[in-house]
Amino acid sequence: MSWINSSIAVLMPYVPKWFARPFAKPYVAGESIESVTEIVRSINRNGFSTTLDILGEHIHTPSEANKILDQYIDLIKNISSKNLDSTISIKLTHLGLSLDQQLTKKNFTELVTVAKNYNIGITIDMENSTYTTKTFKFFNKGLEIHEDVGTVIQAYLHRSLDDLKELDSSKLNLRICKGIYSESPEIAIQGRKKINDNFVKLAEALLLGQGYACLATHDLELIDQLEELINKYNISKDRFEFQVLFGVPMGNRLELLKDKGYKIRIYVPFGEAWFDYSIRRLKENPKIISYILTNIFKK
Repeated sequence: MSWINSSIAVLMPYVPKWFARPFAKPYVAGESIESVTEIVRSINRNGFSTTLDILGEHIHTPSEANKILDQYIDLIKNISSKNLDSTISIKLTHLGLSLDQQLTKKNFTELVTVAKNYNIGITIDMENSTYTTKTFKFFNKGLEIHEDVGTVIQAYLHRSLDDLKELDSSKLNLRICKGIYSESPEIAIQGRKKINDNFVKLAEALLLGQGYACLATHDLELIDQLEELINKYNISKDRFEFQVLFGVPMGNRLELLKDKGYKIRIYVPFGEAWFDYSIRRLKENPKIISYILTNIFKK
């Protein structure tokens, strides 16, 4: 069955969207603020926090960037008015960074100011290595406006440990993830074990430093290593949280982590640009295809 799953995953980018939608559903919380609100309420009732991402990146016109800004502002207001336990996550290219840096500064400043006014946290997602230094500069600018601004560091980049040392402060809120963009060996560590080893080094440096650690992974062996690290140094539970993507199967591991008193945050993407994101998730986890097909034919 595994080769069938993998074959379907490879073919998914070429099928009509109506056919792909059932496969996307586990990973994407609908296309509207209304649809994601109901899902977040359910997640919150189960004892988990969320961070919300409007899907998309690399817009092509200033009007597109301004539209995304308005959507994020509406999202912030909705989180506040509905009293949801959620932050937001943004991509700078979604606000215009690959198009116009001044436009991005304007949009970013406005968005962070609104987030501050509504007391909503905001995380700047990391994109490919072209944007790493620029992202950290925006992060530092954001902290001048709003203390609840975080960003992301990627464990597969050779530079990340040095970046972490430079960023370390009591204001630092940092998500550590493995990294998903295709990068050359000169830029990125190659191989799962080496990347995991660097992830643990980054987590150790952050937990022993001054900042707040967001440990973002679905790798159960890596989670074991991170728990060992937390126990080894007796790290306070208010210094870190675990983060996972919406829809990625984790068995009962999230419940076990929650039962230990650890904070869990689920990254919940939604929006009209669901197709490309879902294809990427299916390629990473082809096993979900057989599960979805089984449920489709049960109906």
